[in-house]
Amino acid sequence: MYELEQKSYFFLLILVILIALIFAYGYFWKIKKQKEFASHHLIKQLIPDYSFFKSILKTAFLVFAVINLIFALVNLKIGTKSETVKREGIDIVFAVDVSRSMLCEDVAPSRLEKSKQFVTQTIGKLQGDRIGIVAYAGSAFPVLPMTTDYSIAKMFLQQMNPDMVSAQGTSLGDAIDLSADLFNQADATNKLIILLSDGEDHEELISDAIEKAKEKNMKIITIGLGTEAGGPIPIKENGEIIAFKRDSEDNVVTTKFNDVTLKEIANETKGGYIYGSTTQKVTDYLNDAIGKIEKSEFEATQMADFKSQFQWFLFFALCFLFADIFMHERQTKWIKKLNLFNENKA
Repeated sequence: MYELEQKSYFFLLILVILIALIFAYGYFWKIKKQKEFASHHLIKQLIPDYSFFKSILKTAFLVFAVINLIFALVNLKIGTKSETVKREGIDIVFAVDVSRSMLCEDVAPSRLEKSKQFVTQTIGKLQGDRIGIVAYAGSAFPVLPMTTDYSIAKMFLQQMNPDMVSAQGTSLGDAIDLSADLFNQADATNKLIILLSDGEDHEELISDAIEKAKEKNMKIITIGLGTEAGGPIPIKENGEIIAFKRDSEDNVVTTKFNDVTLKEIANETKGGYIYGSTTQKVTDYLNDAIGKIEKSEFEATQMADFKSQFQWFLFFALCFLFADIFMHERQTKWIKKLNLFNENKA
């Protein structure tokens, strides 16, 4: 396990781009001026030992030095041992709908991104609870097993997208089944499923999944996303909308929000339902609901004794800097004889 102490320093990576641009500009400016001064053949006679490859290598050393210096500032820390600690909380599984209908932007920035905001904000206010994440569309997929590492959970959450699940559609039944299986049934902790969806269930019956949750005394809170008017499903390329999803008759597909099934699930499991209008309203509702559930004590394994690794990056940065300083741009004699880079061409 690792952690990054000062992630804000990553913005300095823009220096790498600036160095590359400066080198490219300097190279083309030099070529232009040389052409104005003399022919290529004459330039080769005037500076026969100049090595273009070494000039690139010097720039590469400088770039690597800057990258390592930035990572030294960020201060990567690695956990050197694990320890078992006692915590008090509940077990929560976030089941997030990643079907293509969740790409609809009738809720800004989109139904799926809004779901991620709800989960991220809720996780940020948890203390001691174990969490897991399930992605579902036409089938369900376990994204993250039960853990108390909230930073890892947030990282996995941001990577969720419709391509994670091959079968499209929306199977709320599969989502509930897999979420229930994610819990460790041997633990006596109270268990909660938080299910986020636009409600477009493509299954007629989910009663079996609901009964399974009820038998295991699991509550399900459902969160609805979307609008009754709905909207088209965008197809994007490089972040830009290039088209909208169409059916077999070439009509634009419109996806509409449906809360009927979501409310049924919440009522049957004595959980709760809330329409995802604003992030603050939803997170307040979830935190209040979680706070009312009785906490239980459990053991959790976590990494401890994190040690800084900045000194390694600093060492490599200094090595690259020295290499850049002491490397000249003249061809090395024995490499010149080999002519590996075709630099002896007249």
